[in-house]
Amino acid sequence: MKYQKELVYRNYIQLENNILHAPYNPELEFYSVIKSGDLEKTKELCKGSILTKPGLGTLSDSFLRNIRYHFVITTALVARYCIEGGLDLTTSYSLSDFYILKADNAKTPEEIDELHPEMCMDYAKRMKNLRKNKICSKPVAVCIDYICENLHTRISINTLSDLVKLNTSYLSRLFKKESGKTISAYIQDKKIETARNMLIYSDFSPALIASILAFPSQSYFTEIFRKKTGMTPKNYQVSNFRNMQIGNSDADE
Repeated sequence: MKYQKELVYRNYIQLENNILHAPYNPELEFYSVIKSGDLEKTKELCKGSILTKPGLGTLSDSFLRNIRYHFVITTALVARYCIEGGLDLTTSYSLSDFYILKADNAKTPEEIDELHPEMCMDYAKRMKNLRKNKICSKPVAVCIDYICENLHTRISINTLSDLVKLNTSYLSRLFKKESGKTISAYIQDKKIETARNMLIYSDFSPALIASILAFPSQSYFTEIFRKKTGMTPKNYQVSNFRNMQIGNSDADE
């Protein structure tokens, strides 16, 4: 039981379908992961071949053109998601033009299949660097990476200060100066951000999510979540489920 919460959290971060029994919209998760700059999860989601992806629509009678069209759509959406995440328009659109042109010149579906993870990882790396470039010092960047990797634990200022070999008061001031938030506020925001994704993209209960993300209690999780979003975790989950159902119905018409 000691490592159970870490295992569940790691599985959520690393797997697309095994734990998430019925993700309402895995495509949204895919684009959100790239936008967040999560390299490990992006790599994991890109492991499967797009040539055999289940449910791939038919946009052309030619298999090569069909794969090319799907690649173009994916690249365009990745570009837009990353712009929303802070990547400048010129860089994002230039990058999409570059990869779409390479796909257009591809002679076989396999070439496009190899290009797909390259494109996704390129955008994800730029998004990760964008996040780090907003941070001036290595200690704060190291702390942020540690926080994002360990949201399933209770992260203390002492742990972070030991990690970067700085005393707690100096690290607290440095972190606040560079990130604009206290360490505790940053950790809390990241946990709530992850909880929101878990409520949307998994069938985990709020109680399980509170436990996985190491909140002291479900009631405290609910209190903080409501403060950040204006809704209880359960209402947030139900609301997003309905929105996705409506979106799917519109797409089917």
